[in-house]
Amino acid sequence: MIVDVHSHVWEYPEHFGDGFRRQAIRARAGVEVDLTVRYEEYRAASPPDVRTVVFGGKARLSDMWVDDRYVADYVSRRPDALIGFLSVDPTQEGWEREMREGCESLGLRGIKLLPMYAGFRPDDERLDPLWRYATQKRLPVLLHTGTTFVAQAPLECTLPRHVDAVAIRFPDVKIIMAHLGHPYEGECIATFRKHPNVYADVSALHYRPFQLYHSLMLVQEYGVWNKVLFGTDYPFTTVNASLEGIRSLNDMLEGTKLPRLSSTEIEAMIHRDSLAVLGLEGP
Repeated sequence: MIVDVHSHVWEYPEHFGDGFRRQAIRARAGVEVDLTVRYEEYRAASPPDVRTVVFGGKARLSDMWVDDRYVADYVSRRPDALIGFLSVDPTQEGWEREMREGCESLGLRGIKLLPMYAGFRPDDERLDPLWRYATQKRLPVLLHTGTTFVAQAPLECTLPRHVDAVAIRFPDVKIIMAHLGHPYEGECIATFRKHPNVYADVSALHYRPFQLYHSLMLVQEYGVWNKVLFGTDYPFTTVNASLEGIRSLNDMLEGTKLPRLSSTEIEAMIHRDSLAVLGLEGP
């Protein structure tokens, strides 16, 4: 089984404002990505045994807002294959109520945060109710870390180092830093290395192969392959494209003396039971 811990669900462009749509053309260098989500397309570009964590996203600052009911409805069509996460924007009124409704009424099983896109830091004490709730309900929290194409989203809010303070205060919450903190991978690794319940995913990185090679070599040299989870960032890329890209990283080293990434560890990461790691294996 392959678990994709990072996949989006939304109506595009309906769930986004003009500002986001204008800037999204910069998402991938040289490629204009179709951000329309089609479940049949996702499945067609995946192995048959894939399980997928899906979420929308809420960030008023960056002109995106996907209601949790939309995510819950999407998951209800394929509950055997999909696991839904709720999302909140803590800069907006009513976010704590939305968090409780997403979990207790809609049955969503984790939380997706967009600190940079919404303009908040995850270690802000105003978010302590979220981290306490996640601890109480055993909800894993996946948060965006790293770069963006949205000009108004402050980079200061996305630095992986801010997760350190959260993990110190709330050590029982399972936290996943998206995109291996790209381009702050070293900082991301230094953060999750020291906290038993902090992880990172490799979503949306395979199409920058030389950078991903360096990032995973840091993972290898620190001996923390077990803290890295597979993810795609669909619709920005697919499962099969991600698998091909990750598995072929060593190919570009032919004719050099550069060290190779462990193919055994790469396969272990691809087939890691992330649902068990995150406490999501049950109903």
